[in-house]
Amino acid sequence: MTQVQALRPRPLPRALLITLAPTATWFLVRPLIAPAPALPALYAAFGLSIYAFLSSLYLVPALGPTFIRANLKGRDLLKAYDTSIPESQGLVCASIYILLLILFTPYAFSESITTHHDAAQKSREGLVVNEFPHHQLAVYLSSLLSLLMATMLGFLDDVFDIRWRHKLPIPIIASIPLLIVYYSERGATDVVVPIPLRWLLGTLINLGPLYYAYMSLLSTFCTNSINILAGINGSEVSQAVVIAVSVILNDLLFLPWAFGFRIPLPLHVTEGVKVGGVWSAGMAYGSRILVERHLFSLYFMLPLLGVCLGFMYHNWYPARAFPGDTLCYVTGMAFAVVGIQAHYSKTLLLFFIPQIFNFVLSCPQLFGLVPCPRHRVPRFDPETQLLHPSRAEFKEKRPTALTVLVLRVLSALGLVELAFDERTGELASTTNLTILNVFLLRLGPMREDSLTRVLIATQVCGSLVAFFIRYGLAGLVYDGNRR
Repeated sequence: MTQVQALRPRPLPRALLITLAPTATWFLVRPLIAPAPALPALYAAFGLSIYAFLSSLYLVPALGPTFIRANLKGRDLLKAYDTSIPESQGLVCASIYILLLILFTPYAFSESITTHHDAAQKSREGLVVNEFPHHQLAVYLSSLLSLLMATMLGFLDDVFDIRWRHKLPIPIIASIPLLIVYYSERGATDVVVPIPLRWLLGTLINLGPLYYAYMSLLSTFCTNSINILAGINGSEVSQAVVIAVSVILNDLLFLPWAFGFRIPLPLHVTEGVKVGGVWSAGMAYGSRILVERHLFSLYFMLPLLGVCLGFMYHNWYPARAFPGDTLCYVTGMAFAVVGIQAHYSKTLLLFFIPQIFNFVLSCPQLFGLVPCPRHRVPRFDPETQLLHPSRAEFKEKRPTALTVLVLRVLSALGLVELAFDERTGELASTTNLTILNVFLLRLGPMREDSLTRVLIATQVCGSLVAFFIRYGLAGLVYDGNRR
């Protein structure tokens, strides 16, 4: 592949714009036409998600030269050519995403606005008062503020290239609006104790301030775990796409469906997942609160999926645009927002199984036991166009006994490959501690796009395992519908 062919912008099909733009407009207009559908705001959210897809699809290549002129550019380390590629294009995606969420605000509260207006025209009798849901509005606006702060901090990270050990706590700052609103509305800090431990701890345990620490750490993990598992074309945005789809599917199970069905699960550990049948309310079983929480989640996830799919078209191998840390910060914060505000943080973490594995594997490098180079991406062989595991070398200081022990354990598990000095017998180097290098170590050298497909397949398998744990095995340790 020549340099010119590699960097030429991908074609933008005009038929896609002509087809999807009217469709998105219809979804936005339909809630305004009587009789309104059962879930009018969901129609609007779907229409805005289509606009998010189209906007990122067309604006990313259009603004690429502007980013290059602003010196927001970089070289693809895993390619033979060295032509500059626009970086920090996650800023475009984040701007589209947040702008559409702001435009969506009237739709999200349209029913409350109409009810409040109609009630004001009628004479009030007794104690009947129709109040506007200020709490829900505060939750929505605080979520937008957290996303705005995540965008700002992510862009600052792109510009100033903050070191890993310093950037880890940055998302805690962006989560402050969420925590303040949660506290002001007296959010619950109780957690349900698993059945096997109730003889010791009881049914509920109040974590108090520890619960707020958990929520702030959740935002930190969701943001940085995607950023850590990066370095190849399409890796960051593909993780966001799969996780967003998984969250959306989980939300759809709790919406009020007019029919019921059953999803059988293997191993016969349960009767399967039953959806609908009780007040036609899906797995919410008539609970308006559960339906509203998962609708809130869908309002944030559908536009996020749209904007990520549009950017993925340009970030796929060979990439014409780089997301930068901004996209990782915004997508991670969006997942943290819905996990915290919709009260399903445990289920959300299940969708991060590959990221949890990668984070645990990376800890020796992130916390200084093993040398951590600036880029832990795989090593590119320009002759074969294949990727190989990259290595971290012990040049500046000798490995400690703890370092050697940890690496020997990881080597025994087949997760790293160690190299020893022939003269002294001391540990000289190790493969970098990332799941991408593990794939290359266990599956052999491969093309960059093939490695991205392996990562996507792993993320999909992780989501399938998450659904099985959540709806298959959770009933063994929790009674009722605990999330």
